[in-house]
Amino acid sequence: MISANNVTLRVGKKALFEDVNIKFTEGNCYGLIGANGAGKSTFLKILSGQLETTNGDVVITPGQRLSFLQQDHFKYDSFPVLDTVIMGNQRLYDIMKEKEAIYAKEDFTDEDGIRASELEGEFAEMNGWEAESDAAQLLNGLGIDTSIHYSMMSELNGSEKVKVLLAQALFGNPDILLLDEPTNHLDMDAIEWLEEFLINFENTVIVVSHDRYFLNKVCTHIADIDYGKIQLYAGNYDFWYESSQLLIKQMKEANKKKEEKIKELQDFISRFSANASKSKQATSRKKALEKIQLDEIRPSSRKYPYIDFRPNREIGNEVLAVEGLSKTIDGVKILDNITFTLGHEDKVAFVGGNELAKTTLFKILTGEMEPDEGTYKWGVTTTQAYFPKDSTAEFDNDLIIVDWLTQYSEIKDVTYVRGFLGRMLFAGEDGVKKVKVLSGGEKVRCLLSKMMISGANVLILDEPTNHLDMESITALNNGLIKFPGVLMFASHDHQFVQTTANRIMEIMPGGALIDKITSYDEYLASDEMARKRQVYTADASLEDN
Repeated sequence: MISANNVTLRVGKKALFEDVNIKFTEGNCYGLIGANGAGKSTFLKILSGQLETTNGDVVITPGQRLSFLQQDHFKYDSFPVLDTVIMGNQRLYDIMKEKEAIYAKEDFTDEDGIRASELEGEFAEMNGWEAESDAAQLLNGLGIDTSIHYSMMSELNGSEKVKVLLAQALFGNPDILLLDEPTNHLDMDAIEWLEEFLINFENTVIVVSHDRYFLNKVCTHIADIDYGKIQLYAGNYDFWYESSQLLIKQMKEANKKKEEKIKELQDFISRFSANASKSKQATSRKKALEKIQLDEIRPSSRKYPYIDFRPNREIGNEVLAVEGLSKTIDGVKILDNITFTLGHEDKVAFVGGNELAKTTLFKILTGEMEPDEGTYKWGVTTTQAYFPKDSTAEFDNDLIIVDWLTQYSEIKDVTYVRGFLGRMLFAGEDGVKKVKVLSGGEKVRCLLSKMMISGANVLILDEPTNHLDMESITALNNGLIKFPGVLMFASHDHQFVQTTANRIMEIMPGGALIDKITSYDEYLASDEMARKRQVYTADASLEDN
């Protein structure tokens, strides 16, 4: 068990947390939620001991081991992959290294023998002989191929490093597990594997995530941070949302009845306070009036942007024809003879682990990259707006936000442009911020403003939910569901894909395309998907042997 007792954290004069008391108990998975800036990651740092509190303390049951997901992706670059995972249990790793050092001595003494014996005993108690196989099993589950288990961390790409650090956090069955955005940069298969791992995990888990489907799947409780307090709810994310909305509704209804009673009492008092025969009743009602207290309904700190994509032109029947597109990058065939056509009602989700293939296809279709072979043709009634995965170049300038957006607007009126920024929560002085200093989430909201102001009837989005908070993801999800045009997008957010797409495309290793008119859940359950996974499992077994 881990608990926070009267925890207060002040940053300058501002209290980020004020007298927080909460217990996290064994066998439960807690989803820590709140608006951007509410302090979710900060609270995890407090629980893990990385950050000191102003007042109060954190108590962990004696003898229990806490593990957390490292955020520094370069911290272990000088270590092999397997060693990095085993470092998740630092004591076990230290024993392994001390043993190796003792056995490597040329002048092995009696004292060395005694010390080695002590270490061997502790090593056996900690299941040290299974450490490498346990680490390998975690890595394989997350999609890290056996061939790179002995590589140096510096040789891995960003996505692979994230998976190794996640395996490190999960290693050795920790008593308390803290995970800050564990699904970021994971492919769908890795997320599904992690979901099953956490569902079967018997100790305490506290997780921060913007993935609503993930929270619904793994969480037994929701810890909601709002205005420096943490309110605990039993159930998953959907249950929290329904419960919190119901609670607000009940408080409003109770206040309405109280207000009606107050008015009734006030009317009686004003009518009969001067009447001698009614003075006792009026006095009695004054006392009753003083006892009525309205419930304080504090508005949530959560803010939802207003996302509404309105095409300037209705789209025709001919949208996009792709014929035989192929592309090789660094000697690897990314796209192989890709062929498909889009209709005017298609909302296509590109799924699967081949990240580069999806991004490459989008870049080709938007004219940012040339294919090696093949052609594509947009319909004459189409206009496209593109949300790139890497938007660094978009913001590498000295423009302020309002001027940045104005350059993409046919109407140059500042009030008109500010209206789109206001929808995306850029109010007042925010408009004069320089775009180069914006946070990741602010840049995403700028790009969505650009897409809205374009009036395009075809939207292409490459991982648009990265860096967004839950409220913005929900607003974007709803905006795309209502969008009357054609949609092509890539996302790791299960609920986002399931509720938005009516067609699924997956670019397989080697560049071939699977194309199904179906929902995402139906696609995952399909026979073809099952056969594909069997092939992957068989391939992995052959490699292991």
